[in-house]
Amino acid sequence: MKKSILLFLLCLAACWVQASPITGLLERIDLGASAKFRIELQRADTDFFELDQAGSQVVVRGNNYVSIATGIHWYLKYYAGIHLTWNQMKASLPDVLPPVTQKERHETNLHDRYYLNYCTFSYSMAFWDWARWEQEIDWMALHGINLSLALVGTDAVWRNVLLKLGYTEDEANAFIAGPAFQAWWLMNNLEGWGGPNSKQWYEDRVALQKKILKRMRDYGIRPVLPGYSGMVPHDAHDKLGLNVTDPGRWNGYHRPAFLQPTDERFQEIAALYYKEMARLFGKADYYCMDPFHEGGNVAGVDLEATGRAIWQAMKQASRRSVWVVQAWGANPRPQMLAGVPQGDMLVLDLYSESRPQWGDPSSSWYRKNGFDGHDWVYCMLLNYGGNVGLHGKMAHVIDEFYKAKESPFGSTLRGVGLTPEGIENNPVMYELVCELPWRESRFTKDEWQADYLKARYGKADPQVLQAWTLLSNTIYACPDQSTQQGTHESVFCARPSLEAYQVSSWSEMSDYYNPADIIRAAGILLQSADKFRGNNNFEYDLVDIVRQAVAEKGRLVYPVVVSAFRAGDRELFAAASRRFLDLILLQDKLLATRPEFKLGRWIEMARNLGHTPAEQDHYEWNARVQITTWGNRTTADDGGLRDYAHKEWNGLLRDFYHLRWQTYFDALTRQLEGADPQAIDFYAIEEAWTKEHKTYPAQAEGDAIDTAREVYEAINR
Repeated sequence: MKKSILLFLLCLAACWVQASPITGLLERIDLGASAKFRIELQRADTDFFELDQAGSQVVVRGNNYVSIATGIHWYLKYYAGIHLTWNQMKASLPDVLPPVTQKERHETNLHDRYYLNYCTFSYSMAFWDWARWEQEIDWMALHGINLSLALVGTDAVWRNVLLKLGYTEDEANAFIAGPAFQAWWLMNNLEGWGGPNSKQWYEDRVALQKKILKRMRDYGIRPVLPGYSGMVPHDAHDKLGLNVTDPGRWNGYHRPAFLQPTDERFQEIAALYYKEMARLFGKADYYCMDPFHEGGNVAGVDLEATGRAIWQAMKQASRRSVWVVQAWGANPRPQMLAGVPQGDMLVLDLYSESRPQWGDPSSSWYRKNGFDGHDWVYCMLLNYGGNVGLHGKMAHVIDEFYKAKESPFGSTLRGVGLTPEGIENNPVMYELVCELPWRESRFTKDEWQADYLKARYGKADPQVLQAWTLLSNTIYACPDQSTQQGTHESVFCARPSLEAYQVSSWSEMSDYYNPADIIRAAGILLQSADKFRGNNNFEYDLVDIVRQAVAEKGRLVYPVVVSAFRAGDRELFAAASRRFLDLILLQDKLLATRPEFKLGRWIEMARNLGHTPAEQDHYEWNARVQITTWGNRTTADDGGLRDYAHKEWNGLLRDFYHLRWQTYFDALTRQLEGADPQAIDFYAIEEAWTKEHKTYPAQAEGDAIDTAREVYEAINR
């Protein structure tokens, strides 16, 4: 009998190991890696991971799979010198892993570690396939993420709901946005732009979302599905006889209508929506709803009743569910909060690093009462538009976290979150925030940075530390009170003028560091480059930092161009403008060495989703429009959206930004030669590029270190 029980238990253990998502994770990192670890799942009242040793195996214990994955990542970084990140999710582990000589334990009482912004699904993820999503979900688990937005396939839910409400397929497609613009459709900002989508698109999205949700749930990552917030097509009054309000326009786009909570069909339509969501993807414990995002008109809307109606519909669909809402600008409106019981709402303080709303009196978005007793998450936004560029508030992010945690509002602080508009950039900042919940006591950015660099590159190096210390004290030390939206934007990407400064309409950027310091940091890093040749993380960072140095040089040359023109100095203008254009081409050549900075990669991902040449062309058009005009002439120019999602990318620099500046400089040259000024229709140039189908290489071209050195020497001649 005892022997039978023992065999049964062994069989159960074997099945657990085989079924464990950790086994798959380790094997994807390095084939055979799972045999080098012993994974132990233990019950505990709080999230924890523990590192230990058993013979030649590294033991990783934890209370759930995400905690265990976090422990694996911690071990790989701080024991094996292996940093798994967006640019490197595979590694060659040594035959015998470095031992854990003393048991190490980390735990946290911050239950929620949240990930993603609506915008990320369009600026970064619009064209991802399952292979890329599988990698990202592994990234989430390794970084401790246990609560994540999951928007893929929501368009299929809406399509089916609209068909059931009596809309035709063409009418439904006219409401649903195209692949590169669905984030803003789901936030009730626009409808239809970028569409229509094919029937195959919806089928593919459903299949992909099912894979995403299964893997997330296997890990224990709780998905946040889009709930019903009252959005209906703009013609819902005429088509369905609904009592709706017009929220107005968003940067030139007409918003969808808002269904009044007092309409007798509000709960009926919400129930239809949740039923279809559950049929396709199952029920969730978390739903996101963000009505009146970015200034939607609320005149005539009972906000407390709205909050209560949205909450009631959600709870009717899923009894244990929680409403996840973004704190951004005036949202969530205090009156709306009042209609929701505490415990049923989780507020994402979306921009905690610059405009916290949790109750910090120093904030320009100060809320005296915070979130009125609702649970909340300390989030870092950092990136806007998926723009490329070094940027951050390294020390401030740490200090603000502890300030929030120790404040009277700390009692409702549930965790930390990453809420960037775009990812695959600035890994140092996201790595920092992910570690905040697991560190026992307050620490400094200098202490943390030294350990991070050793982990990221596999070994310590004094010149590397010197370069990064310079960066962390300059470009990564954006002033505490600054509200600039992301990186200091490159003048290369600005629509040409004699007053070019910021690229996007809302950046609020200011000169908070000396460009010469960034150029000097790049030079210091290059001195150690040969020691790290072949090190993927180092080469990625080197290219990124030298890219930033080239952009800084462009910012120094541009005023010379302007001064020469205004002084009528034709010879100096010719030389300075040529130098400026050469810098754009140098940056383009540098960025060709890394696939992460290539236009070809973005377009290839888009086209790969198409099943027909027409679909491929449509997805490519979506991809091209998003990173340039962002819309039609009205929304691009009058609405201010053009270049919001600009990118310092190989191919885009050469064929788009260089073309704009060359066209402009040619016009200024003609003026210096006596011709009358002629207005340039930049939108016409930009729109023409969005309709092209030129093929751009997606793979790396050239040696990263050699090219970085060549480019650096060229900008300093």
